Amino acid sequence: MLNFRLDGGTAPLRLLCLGAHPDDIEIGCGGLLLRLLGEAASIEVRWIVFSANNERRAEAEGSARRFLGARGNNAAVEIHGFRDGFFPSEHAQIKETFEALKRDYSPSLILTHCRDDLHQDHRLVAELTFNTFRDHLVWEYEIPKYDGDMGNPNLFVPLALSLCRAKTTAILESFPSQRPRAWFTAETFMALMRLRGIGCNSPSGYAEAFYCRKAVL
Repeated sequence: MLNFRLDGGTAPLRLLCLGAHPDDIEIGCGGLLLRLLGEAASIEVRWIVFSANNERRAEAEGSARRFLGARGNNAAVEIHGFRDGFFPSEHAQIKETFEALKRDYSPSLILTHCRDDLHQDHRLVAELTFNTFRDHLVWEYEIPKYDGDMGNPNLFVPLALSLCRAKTTAILESFPSQRPRAWFTAETFMALMRLRGIGCNSPSGYAEAFYCRKAVL
């Protein structure tokens, strides 16, 4: 297995984090973000959530700022109000949002939903990511859900146990509106990272996993 590192060199590492709903980014790649924010010498972040009502908007903004921490000065958080569950019917408006983003920001790494995700909102965000950013490094994260669409990712990021616990605690504390959901538990988030840690022989036993469809060295 060949290991590599994300290194922006003298230029900042420019991340674009895309989530259909509040908590998607945190669940899918929160551990990676905490690791990069802690390790990168210079980093910029655009954090975009496409659907949130008033309650969830406040949760999303608070969670983003919590994850970004001291690096928040070099970050921009955007929360949009597209209707949850209706993204395919609002395709044109969401596409315009992506086009405006492309004109304004050129990321070195994009973190987005998986193109094979069975949730229609997640899938559309992934499709528009690839449609809009055609010459960029894209990693697709995974979200556990009732649909049973977990696959076989091909890129793994080992995580220290402390980062996994920090990610899980931040998610549970940042999104109180989701606590009644049976799947929204520490066991769910830690179990997935444990399974992915096994898949890459992580020294800590924990990892997050992604799909990288194309990479150029």
